[in-house]
Amino acid sequence: MANQEELVFLPLGGVGEIGMNLALYGYGPPGKRQWIMVDCGVTFAGPELPGVDLILPDIRFLAAERNNLKGIIITHAHEDHYGALNDLWPGLNVPVYASPFTAGMLEAKRNYEGGRADIPVTIFKQGDRINVGPFEIEAVGVNHSIPEPMSLVIRTPLGNVVHTGDWKIDDAPSLGPLTDEQRFRAVGDEGVLALMCDSTNAMRDGVSPSEEQVSEGLQKIIESAEGRVAITTFSSNVGRIRSIAQAAHAAGREVLLLGSSMKRVVNVARDIGLMEGIQPFIAEDEYGYIPRNKVVVILTGSQGEPRAALAKISRDEMRHVALAAGDTVVFSSRTIPGNEKAILEIKNGLIDQGIHIVTDSEALVHVSGHPRRNELLRMYEWTRPKILVPVHGEAAHLTAQAELGAQAGIPTVPRVRNGGMLRLAPGAVEVIDQVPHGRIFKDGKLLGDLDEMGIGDRRKLSYVGHVSVNVLLDSRYDFQGDPDLVAFGLPEFDEEGEDMEDTLYDAVLGAVESIPRVRRKDLEMLREAIRRAVRSTANEAWGKKPVVTVFVNKV
Repeated sequence: MANQEELVFLPLGGVGEIGMNLALYGYGPPGKRQWIMVDCGVTFAGPELPGVDLILPDIRFLAAERNNLKGIIITHAHEDHYGALNDLWPGLNVPVYASPFTAGMLEAKRNYEGGRADIPVTIFKQGDRINVGPFEIEAVGVNHSIPEPMSLVIRTPLGNVVHTGDWKIDDAPSLGPLTDEQRFRAVGDEGVLALMCDSTNAMRDGVSPSEEQVSEGLQKIIESAEGRVAITTFSSNVGRIRSIAQAAHAAGREVLLLGSSMKRVVNVARDIGLMEGIQPFIAEDEYGYIPRNKVVVILTGSQGEPRAALAKISRDEMRHVALAAGDTVVFSSRTIPGNEKAILEIKNGLIDQGIHIVTDSEALVHVSGHPRRNELLRMYEWTRPKILVPVHGEAAHLTAQAELGAQAGIPTVPRVRNGGMLRLAPGAVEVIDQVPHGRIFKDGKLLGDLDEMGIGDRRKLSYVGHVSVNVLLDSRYDFQGDPDLVAFGLPEFDEEGEDMEDTLYDAVLGAVESIPRVRRKDLEMLREAIRRAVRSTANEAWGKKPVVTVFVNKV
């Protein structure tokens, strides 16, 4: 039994959370499995992680399995599915398979960030089949909010797995492909052991509106607007960018593209032929010479990013581009949880300028790229899996899809979260192991865990500030000159109006003078006494204990 071939699924990210998707599939006996990785994504840090640029999945498990990892397949070029590849691939150095658009985005990202390894990519697109280790993998076209997304059919001697990636059913998208119902039905006829399925919208009833309806809604807003129209959307949504540009030109308006990430995406889309039929965009320095009712701006900043184009416009900080009272800003996007405050700040800045705001709560200006419940039911009908594994979602999303799958009659719906190794075959479908998993943090040019990056200390500093003390003793262990004390991030005065640094300075003097000279030879003990005295005095005066660093040296 110990040497029996097994098929296992092991998520290291994206199962129990939104973002940071990374899934492993293993085949072989325990201890001798061969692996493939599907996706390698990031998630984004909130204010609770000051200074952190990106959050990446912890791949410690692969350190011991590196020689058994046979390839990485990227389903599409959203950051939560491919954004960690540039940073993690050098430690893996295995073949990467991706669509032409994803390959182009990887190259553009590498050129923009600089200093990254050159990742060789084998082009893999809808309809292709490849052999990677013991797996045969077929790409099946699906629709999503980005060019060239794919689901994967992963064939093994123990059964076929369908890994949906991100998908939805849209019969009238602004940019293909259509979700390939015929191919999914054929795979279902062949037999599907397990369906690993996107759960993002599993709590929403019905069917997602079509992108065509969104395009019509945006076109009405552009045609009826008296002033300028600025539309912010996700930079990767090439279909939406195309729709806006076409609607603008139909209304007799020129189009300005604003934001470096959006320009990079459009350049890649243009290189592979996805921008055909779209008229050239105007330059920023032309904007001011075009009548207000003859221009549309497509720009970044839909999630409140402080350095994005929309945020700068809300603060009136852009050199060539500004909006004025009577203009319209459309948020053609959804609010990612955690970004509400930043987005509200931008909206308020625009409203103060007299600008009209339109969101998806007021008009059909955005649609999700993920399946609602009726779409999930159709995928179950097409593929008829024996096992349903909800992925890509937080606990509420995963549970909602698990309940839906059970109601639809799928025989086995196991519960799995990041780090759980799920045996799919043979025998009982169950979690058979837990492996190391978690998060690592990108901070500037460096990667590391919470302690290695000093993030915990940084967070503490943001709450309580820092006091630095330098004491120099002479040969008799008396003060050699006055101690130096610098307080950073503390109140200037206490409630009595006393200078805080003076109060803490007195605490340093008192701590040293209270220790007999003969005992001051123990410099480490003296340092700790000063540190405790400063923290205690600050707490008495302020109600908080700062981080205190003490230097004691003897001449």
